[in-house]
Amino acid sequence: MLPKALVSLVAAATLMAMPADAEDFPARQITLVMPFAAGGPGDVIARVFGQSMSAALGQPIIVENVGGAGGTIGASRVAGARPDGYTVLLHHLGMATGPAMYANLKYDAIADFEPIGLVADNAMVLVARKDLPAKDFRAFATFAKANSEKLTFSHAGVGSASHLCGVLFMSAIGAQIRGVPYRGAGPALNDVISGQIDFMCDQPVNVIGAAGAGTITALAVTALVRQPTLPDVPAVAAEGFDSLVVTIWLGLYAPKGTPKPIVDKLSAALQSATVDPAVKEKMSNLGIDVMARERATPEALRAHLRAETDRWIPLLKAAGVVPQ
Repeated sequence: MLPKALVSLVAAATLMAMPADAEDFPARQITLVMPFAAGGPGDVIARVFGQSMSAALGQPIIVENVGGAGGTIGASRVAGARPDGYTVLLHHLGMATGPAMYANLKYDAIADFEPIGLVADNAMVLVARKDLPAKDFRAFATFAKANSEKLTFSHAGVGSASHLCGVLFMSAIGAQIRGVPYRGAGPALNDVISGQIDFMCDQPVNVIGAAGAGTITALAVTALVRQPTLPDVPAVAAEGFDSLVVTIWLGLYAPKGTPKPIVDKLSAALQSATVDPAVKEKMSNLGIDVMARERATPEALRAHLRAETDRWIPLLKAAGVVPQ
């Protein structure tokens, strides 16, 4: 057993070391884990924000794509990473829906992470193959319910944003439609374009080009009002489908136990990125809304994650989703 004097010295040294580490942070590159495939909406957001935050922090931020299982593989990796601020996670609302989707998660989204701040959000777009008989949203909803056994919808894997939106759509029309999982939103959309799949829900950044070219039909945005990037596409709320209003929000997290001074430095860099004109312009062009600076904080993300978890778990259970 160590003498009391020695124990006191060790404790004092530990307390003194933590602020010094925080003061030096970051001293090397930071890894930003994006738990979905390269080239997707989340990946684009990670790289744009990572570049801006890197400038603010004075060290490079490297985006690493760790996909699979609706983002839970990448999230698990960060949950188990050393809590020193050099490994962080950018994840969407899958952090809130994970408990309803997966029976044996290796992490607790609320207990095993230090929130850094909210980053961005955007509505989804319901799109269909161009030769589908129904050409507007209300007609499509009626058509989909009447032909549910014949239709297919694609998504980027169970728990992905496109899958969750599809689940909400089926719940809204009261029908079950066969979902076809892909390894990413890009391949899932390609098969809608080619006519092999009937429809999907995807983020604006993925569908704007194809919709503009007429290779798919954009039926509705999952929002209260029309979106500037797709002004001719109606909002689901205006079509009488309030239950289908959903935004895909993203938050930035560090492993649990990351010292508060380091979390605060990361949050400050994130807040700087939210008011960076280059970031705002790039995101606006892609139909993505940058969070207000005051929401890019640990407190705002912590409260939002709890609220979204309370919202989505019963909603998915009511829709018949069983944890796998």
